[in-house]
Amino acid sequence: MAVERGLGDKRRVSTRLSKIGIPAQALNVLGGVLLFAVFCGLFAVVQFATPALAGNDGYYHIKMAQLIRQQGITPPFVWLPMSILSADAYYNHHFLYHLYLSLFVPGGSSVGPEVLAARAKLASVVMPSLAFVAIWWLMRRQRVRWSWAWAVGLFATSDAFLYRMSMPRAQSASLLVLALGMHLMLERRYRLLLPLGFLYVWLYNAFPLLVVVALVYGLAVFGLEGRVEWRPLVAVAVGIALGLLINPYFPQNFNFIVSHILPKIGDVGSHVGNEWNPYQTWTLVENSGGALVLCLIGVFALGWREKRFDTATLFALGLAVIFGIMAFKSRRFIEYFPAFALLFAAFSVSAALKDVQIRWPRWAIAGGLALILAFPLTRSILRAREALASSTPRDTYAEAATWLAESAPPGSLVFQTDWDDFPRLFFYNTSQVYTIGLDVTYMQLYSADLYDEWVDITRGRVEQPGRVIASRFGAAYVFSDLEHEDFMREAQNDPALREVYRDDDAVIYEVRP
Repeated sequence: MAVERGLGDKRRVSTRLSKIGIPAQALNVLGGVLLFAVFCGLFAVVQFATPALAGNDGYYHIKMAQLIRQQGITPPFVWLPMSILSADAYYNHHFLYHLYLSLFVPGGSSVGPEVLAARAKLASVVMPSLAFVAIWWLMRRQRVRWSWAWAVGLFATSDAFLYRMSMPRAQSASLLVLALGMHLMLERRYRLLLPLGFLYVWLYNAFPLLVVVALVYGLAVFGLEGRVEWRPLVAVAVGIALGLLINPYFPQNFNFIVSHILPKIGDVGSHVGNEWNPYQTWTLVENSGGALVLCLIGVFALGWREKRFDTATLFALGLAVIFGIMAFKSRRFIEYFPAFALLFAAFSVSAALKDVQIRWPRWAIAGGLALILAFPLTRSILRAREALASSTPRDTYAEAATWLAESAPPGSLVFQTDWDDFPRLFFYNTSQVYTIGLDVTYMQLYSADLYDEWVDITRGRVEQPGRVIASRFGAAYVFSDLEHEDFMREAQNDPALREVYRDDDAVIYEVRP
């Protein structure tokens, strides 16, 4: 049988290695290290297409990491006083991720923005590479044939997936946690799910996804074995509960979850920000066609083998379906769907080939797999690199933010006309505080009336808005990009607003009460 032949080959290789003093376990570690190096190299190709960071939020995250290095693990957060992240209510829902980023930040206060951004990019190469290694290890432990090739194939699934994995944000760390959780469930090492759930709460506010994974696993076991496997779900739930209770931000974390996270569950497509919008169908086909093809391959392999599901395959199929639906509703979930689509295909194909004899030499198999991967992998990497290269330049708002830091009194409140300008302003200038940032709903939840006034002002609906900005918001300065033409037209006719700075990216007004 092919399986016996494969096991025999492995035993012979292990015997040869033992004779020269290399144990098989060391070879596994070496294989993981080599794959990690390959993954880092491929992610670096994407990441260093530009000095800029992918997206906007990464500037906030790496600046928080620098503050942690300078002020301790829980620095006071005073920069968004008119939000649910005000100083007395602040909850760092990326706490462990910021600690991770801080490992890459040099000590001292003289670290410039160029160095800080470069370190964020380095961290954003390492973390997704670790996630991909975890997925390789999961497949290897499940005896997936050519697990190394499947793991490298992650780079061929979706350029949108690679782009989001390259962001200095916690989604790559989240994928790492979910892969580890899946591994522990399939290995039936349920007790370790408790500390994993605990750490996930401290890492990222997507921790309910681990509950979803445990539920899907329980359904897979029940469907195949007819028994209720409750232990993984209980371990995850207890770990999450402990992570919420034993938390450096307790009880602010509960307030944040109730007011912000819970309303988003089940309503992923209705929130501000492009990442919450759904893909157009053909766009999804173009940027994630590899993942969709893998789903079809997995289904075809199931039909070809004409046998019952095994737990791993059904488990992966359930997760691929769930994350696929989420990706159709909101493009941000493309950060999970391709990985689980590949796992489903890998488990399904490997099981279908279990009894198939392959007499080709190993070098021929490796070469054939490399040829199969060459085109889709190159295409996805180049498209992701192109997307990252088109990012807004790193130094956008740098001069304006520096002018504010040097000219405005420390602690002055800056009124912005766009909520997503905050990360870059914060990155370059922590001397001032800001009206809105990170998520537009943070101000809306803090005060709906205040938020409505902010919207009306920024869209040019308020004539001579300077006095309202001073009285209602207490702002001393207004910062605006040059695209808010309606607001700028009102500001030009307002004696309470005096233009004090302008460049190619932004304009700043001083507010005269």
